[in-house]
Amino acid sequence: MSQKGLSLTEENYIKVIYELSVNNNANILTSDIANAVNIRSASATDMLGKLADKKLIDYEKYYGVRLTEKGKSAALNIVRKHRLWEVFLTEKLGFGWDEVHDMAEELEHATSDELSNRLEHFLGHPKTDPHGEPIPNRKGELEKIKLLPLNSIRPSIEVELKRISDETPSFLQYLQKNNLVPGVNINVRNTNDFDESMDIVINGKSHLHISKQASAHLWVSKVK
Repeated sequence: MSQKGLSLTEENYIKVIYELSVNNNANILTSDIANAVNIRSASATDMLGKLADKKLIDYEKYYGVRLTEKGKSAALNIVRKHRLWEVFLTEKLGFGWDEVHDMAEELEHATSDELSNRLEHFLGHPKTDPHGEPIPNRKGELEKIKLLPLNSIRPSIEVELKRISDETPSFLQYLQKNNLVPGVNINVRNTNDFDESMDIVINGKSHLHISKQASAHLWVSKVK
């Protein structure tokens, strides 16, 4: 059950555009959208034209794409359903956080607003999904918390892990194995000039050497 007037493909496009625009004030390039949905740029251009006709995006060839308020509202509604299903699948059905993304991708398109509202109530109005991503409320509003990537944190500063921005199953399995999950505290012991990797301590106990690539996908807030 896609949103009224939108096909499954159109829903996927506006969600991808939204996700690419998080923490990015610039227009989103057609090539980036095509790469995200794994199709040729020419095919993406055709779909962007349709979305522009429906007033979901502002689109000017060669200058990229930006969601309109209508498009952003629609995208956040899809994101809301996706993240609620991820909570349900992990908390109620016992799936691992590395398993739920593709299942939630299917379920989000078959979910009415009424079902998502009841699902939210059943789950106790969760604020985040299993990866720490915020869940939009019924009005499409997101709780705003200032987060920083772990690779920007200086040594001796203690932070709390809040969000994971890479949901690749192998990466999530690596994090789970090392107890790097939302809610743990991290102390940066030192950074290595050669490759910008880090030596960290998790919850005051576990020591771990972590790459720059991995630390860039761990979003944290400073412990007060």
